[in-house]
Amino acid sequence: MTTIRLQNTKTRRREDFTPIDPEDVRMYLCGPTVYDRAHLGNSRNVLVFDVLFRVLQHVYGKDHVRYVRNFTDVEDKINARAAETGRAIGDITAETIGWYHDDMDALGALRPTAEPRATDYIPQMVEMIDDLIGKGHAYVAEDHVLFAVESYADYGALSGRSVEDMIAGARVEVAPYKRNPMDFVLWKPSGDGEPGWQSPWGYGRPGWHIECSAMSFALFGETFDIHGGGIDLQFPHHENEIAQSTCAHPSGDFARYWVHNEMLLVDGKKMSKSLGNFFTVRDLLDQGIPGEVIRMVMLGTHYGKPMDWTDTRRAEAEATLRKWYGILQGHGFGPDLLRALQAEGKWEADPEFLGVLANDLNTPGALARLHVLSKGKTPTALAGFAHGMEMLGLVNDWAHIPSFEGGEAGPNIVPAVAARVDALLAERATARAAKDYDTADRVRDILNAAGVQVTDVGGQATWTPGPDFDAAKLGDIA
Repeated sequence: MTTIRLQNTKTRRREDFTPIDPEDVRMYLCGPTVYDRAHLGNSRNVLVFDVLFRVLQHVYGKDHVRYVRNFTDVEDKINARAAETGRAIGDITAETIGWYHDDMDALGALRPTAEPRATDYIPQMVEMIDDLIGKGHAYVAEDHVLFAVESYADYGALSGRSVEDMIAGARVEVAPYKRNPMDFVLWKPSGDGEPGWQSPWGYGRPGWHIECSAMSFALFGETFDIHGGGIDLQFPHHENEIAQSTCAHPSGDFARYWVHNEMLLVDGKKMSKSLGNFFTVRDLLDQGIPGEVIRMVMLGTHYGKPMDWTDTRRAEAEATLRKWYGILQGHGFGPDLLRALQAEGKWEADPEFLGVLANDLNTPGALARLHVLSKGKTPTALAGFAHGMEMLGLVNDWAHIPSFEGGEAGPNIVPAVAARVDALLAERATARAAKDYDTADRVRDILNAAGVQVTDVGGQATWTPGPDFDAAKLGDIA
């Protein structure tokens, strides 16, 4: 069995993943607050954990992995949007969840096993809060219920910061009824026009942090395998989840592995409306950028490093995918061929590809291996390449392999023409390696004259026909 290794934020080291129960592997991801379109940064952790979901399913079996990603559908931002627009909260959240599904589907993300909404688990939250009060870990003050941070000795262990450091570095809500500035809200009163539920502490609504603790316990129990999220949630959200869950269920471990993805940048800068570089997934899709290209760009950077979205990377990803989809289509990949490969025992993961991917989700390394595997000349030789494309979510429906307009997968690029371009690129690479720059320049001039756009990525050349592409200028075509 393939060994999966993950960087565990909890222990600060890369560890072999050992599930509590291999027959029931459980992963929880903090989902969106549903009041607006998902911006590009929101999609990164969806894609990171979508790949992890696929790897877990490959290793343990599709029927033995449960993946939960919640929807926060009660929160002050939603209330503000309702007040601003005059629309009902239920209409806003239902519409936004629909948008979210449409956008993440376009990126090739699989739907999780369950997508609980916070408002469906209010009784469980009330029960957990009441239990925390009874155990001395929470207190009632001015119609609020707050978690007493000082009652949990290990508070701050996940982020490695002391309470004093966290107070100094965080925007802490100042309230006279708090015993400690770091104490956080479990329940708060609701005013007129705000959503609320009856509770032992009056009419109100839950704080943000308690929802994930209550839902994960209801669906997974007091201990589960993996908890994921963006690094921005490490503090305070995940610290607070650990504190309240561990105090409510002291015999459990809550989550055994914590996996955090780094943030997204745009042209080297943090995405911000004030900088004019803020955009949603839907903005890119509406600009005609295929979801597969967005996904490819995201997977080109390891999840543990900041990812920089640039137009250059977008163009490189599109050129590579255009070539790869052309290879698959040119060799007849589809449902019938897959069934034949499966019958022959040839439909399986390339060991090196899987080993790289399973080593802390090294998606850049996995993509580099696909460049090598794409050189196969027969469907059987390309089986590992095609299987890898599926594992990375770059092909999800073999009956409809993506085809970018005007590219190698299009109707105007016949296999003989593609083979001629590949041969010229190989000649150029050989000339470069031999420092025969005259030959390399001659080949470059042929490609330029024919309107071939070449992109060199990681030592591998990919190409796409430009708007003035003319196959006749490529020379002899077999």
